[in-house]
Amino acid sequence: MWGCAMEAEGTELDTVSSAAPAEHPPRRLSRIFQELANHAADKVTVGEIRQALGDRSFATLLVFFSCLNLLPFPPGSTLVLGPPLVLIALQMVLGNRTVWLPRFVLSKAIGADKFRHMSAKLIPRLVWIEQFIKPRYWPFARNHADRAIGIVALILAIAVTLPIPLGNWFPAFSCALIGLALSERDGVLLGIGVFCGLLSLFVIAAVVGAASVLAGFVVA
Repeated sequence: MWGCAMEAEGTELDTVSSAAPAEHPPRRLSRIFQELANHAADKVTVGEIRQALGDRSFATLLVFFSCLNLLPFPPGSTLVLGPPLVLIALQMVLGNRTVWLPRFVLSKAIGADKFRHMSAKLIPRLVWIEQFIKPRYWPFARNHADRAIGIVALILAIAVTLPIPLGNWFPAFSCALIGLALSERDGVLLGIGVFCGLLSLFVIAAVVGAASVLAGFVVA
């Protein structure tokens, strides 16, 4: 069976009437991580984190899985943590209105101590970034952002998954910025994220090219 579905970015914003009473804004991702770290006992599964996210959008899941790929896990971990990012971005490109994750991904767990250590590194960075995010200069019409941004996120997600030493951090960081921009309709942050993404792809291409040239000299 597959993981449960969550609503795509923009659905709630578009269906809420302007005359409706103001609602409390959704909890920031930094706060969710802090609460999970505070209550972690033995281990924290991806399913528990997904449940804590609640009815979240593609944008938040992009940020979440991008952040996981920013952590200093052992080599080869991107082969496990990268595919969910690819899957989410691919669903955005296909225009899906809901997102699902396979059960084997939801059952993946992180030890409580490691999760707290991870959160201690991520939360200050998220808090710092979140204070600058706000709706501004958004270049897309309503409901037209997911597919375009999904294409960029998919390319970066594939780059994250490739087994290139130290090659996953920069595209994962760029994907996180793009997810944050999508969550708040921040056109400025989106531009920064796309620029960082292009730069990360250039760096990866340069590293691969240099490695190929070096390998050619060694073989010769």
